[in-house]
Amino acid sequence: MLLAFATVALFGYYAITLGIALTNQSYGSSLSARAAEWGRSHGVGMIVNWVEAEAYRLNPPKKGGAPPTGAFGSGPTAVKVPVAGHLPEPEAIKSPAKHPLPGEGVWHVVGRETANGVPTVYEAFVRPDAVHTSYVVGVAWMDPTLLKAQLYSGSYIPGGGPYKYTAPVSASASKTIVAAFNAGFRMQDANGGYYTDGHLVKALRNGAASVVIFKDGTMTVGNWGRDFTMSNQIASVRQNLDLIVDHAKAVPGLAAQNSNKWGVTLGGTFNVWRSGLGVTKDGAIVYVGGPALSISDLANVLVRAGAVRAMQLDINTGWVQYSVFAGTIGTSLNASNATSLLGSMESPSRYFATWWNRDFFTMSLRGNELTKTTSTSSSNG
Repeated sequence: MLLAFATVALFGYYAITLGIALTNQSYGSSLSARAAEWGRSHGVGMIVNWVEAEAYRLNPPKKGGAPPTGAFGSGPTAVKVPVAGHLPEPEAIKSPAKHPLPGEGVWHVVGRETANGVPTVYEAFVRPDAVHTSYVVGVAWMDPTLLKAQLYSGSYIPGGGPYKYTAPVSASASKTIVAAFNAGFRMQDANGGYYTDGHLVKALRNGAASVVIFKDGTMTVGNWGRDFTMSNQIASVRQNLDLIVDHAKAVPGLAAQNSNKWGVTLGGTFNVWRSGLGVTKDGAIVYVGGPALSISDLANVLVRAGAVRAMQLDINTGWVQYSVFAGTIGTSLNASNATSLLGSMESPSRYFATWWNRDFFTMSLRGNELTKTTSTSSSNG
């Protein structure tokens, strides 16, 4: 009798919590995404992973074909900028596909510029590989000499908050925001730690791939314990798995199904929505996000975009989100002022919602870039 009561109570608990999850928008935009998020939070992650793998097997990404017209972006590709005071413009990306198409890999100026009109973000678009040629992934290049980074916690990730910077982005902070993008896996899946606002939320792991933001707002990516260790100049550290690019090359073993290094969800060899973040040799920050990417493809695109070190961020459709913002400096912005890197990405309204449960990053204009200065030194970029 007691066993029967316990069984009914257990199933009742699961039914109630699942029902709540299916109505919770912070769990994802689709019912399947919300169910998966609930499952991973309630001890049935292995079942969720099996279901997702079966769904992938039955409906893998299309092979061959061509991307839609206009898939490689629009906007200015050559602009007049000052000679000094910023990083050099990025070089065009060589397509991972066998035969590049017109406009593929060409950088376009997007988002808010400095008060002097210097571009802070460029976007380019390439196909993920030579097989899935009807898909396009987006690449964003950000200049940290003009932009300062901030890690925001969510209502669920990393837990233990709220902290000084917790979702949503405030009206005041939006006056200088230029870009916002997703962070990494849930902490129980990230195989790494989290430090923010003077709080060590989860212990940092030596060897883990880490996004590090210094107190001056400079962001970088590297191996914790080798490329940097804790100091009083560090504002935040967000770890996620292991580096996928090191010394300007994809690291060995990316094709192996290693859950500790590359993440258990859908495995590294599945061509799904993925995102990643890297740093170039001159310190620029590069974000890659889009569909039909294996972890090897993600690393390859990051290397082609100039990354010398890079890591995987979050994966799957609902979690991969990068947006740039346009508007007069000093004016409060919201999601209506944002443009997503890819039109198929979900809404950037999450960054302005109290219910958003995942952590994310923002890039904003530095204080010395908010006021126009007089200078006649310029050249064509």
